[in-house]
Amino acid sequence: MSVSPDWGWRRVMLAGMRDALALPAWIVCLSLVGVGSLARDVGYPVGVAVLSTVLVWAGPSQVLFFGSIAAGAAWSAIAFAIGFASLRFLPMTVTLLPLLRRPGQGFFAQALMAHYMAVTVWTESLRRLPAILPHQRVSYYLGFANACILTSSLGTFAGYYLVSALPAPLAAGLLCLTPIFFLSSLVAGIRHGSDAAAVALGFCLAPLCERFIGGGFDLIISGVLGGSLAFGVRHLAARRA
Repeated sequence: MSVSPDWGWRRVMLAGMRDALALPAWIVCLSLVGVGSLARDVGYPVGVAVLSTVLVWAGPSQVLFFGSIAAGAAWSAIAFAIGFASLRFLPMTVTLLPLLRRPGQGFFAQALMAHYMAVTVWTESLRRLPAILPHQRVSYYLGFANACILTSSLGTFAGYYLVSALPAPLAAGLLCLTPIFFLSSLVAGIRHGSDAAAVALGFCLAPLCERFIGGGFDLIISGVLGGSLAFGVRHLAARRA
């Protein structure tokens, strides 16, 4: 949905919510159905499951949280593991916040926007925000992200009570919807040859990094290497032109 330059912040926020509810929010919602099922399996109430979606807002970290509790891990170890697993959001935040930063914006406002960072929110925001006027971007971003969190909370709530109705492979497979949608959005957002080169290099480097590095660092390193190589090639091509 396009955003008119004349719209106020309420209408812009509503446009962000409508764009999210068109498809992206429901993809995230379905991927978090399994989190609700897992929370019930480990004996936690539905309120804790939904609260984990609102506060943690990261399916893999929520799975790690409830899975570690089921395994009897110490709380300090759980907190460290979740924090370490969330490091992947740091480069996303660094690349997206410049599009949202406005004069006079305080630390609390930027920290709040960083909390909403998620794979789907990041990819869709990178694709949509550049076409929106700078003073409208925060409203659009908050509308989009809040719609994703609200629908995901509903998905977590539904998953809690669907645990006996969903086969285990299906519940686990729902968690794969987000990375599939992420890849689709990433490809849809390609605008230059260097963008395509970065995606292609990431595909090629990922299995090599997983084989020789692993330990959870393989995706980060393959992404940094692929993106850096693509940027270097584009920079050299621009200089020669």
